[in-house]
Amino acid sequence: MAKVFTITVPPDLSRKKRVRTDDPRYVDGQKMLVEAMKYLAKADLMANRGAIELLSEHVRTRFRMTDSPLS
Repeated sequence: MAKVFTITVPPDLSRKKRVRTDDPRYVDGQKMLVEAMKYLAKADLMANRGAIELLSEHVRTRFRMTDSPLS
């Protein structure tokens, strides 16, 4: 069995924190992907399953992993 070594690095407290702002284009794009998955699931679930899974990979970064248009 392999051993894993970790080298701890103390955080750099002198760095300025980045202010995060929501980009409405990103949110709109995520909504569009969800709508596309819903449409594909309604049209033919089994035939479009691969396409839905592909689109779902892009949505999972922003939403819960348990969300699925297939259920």
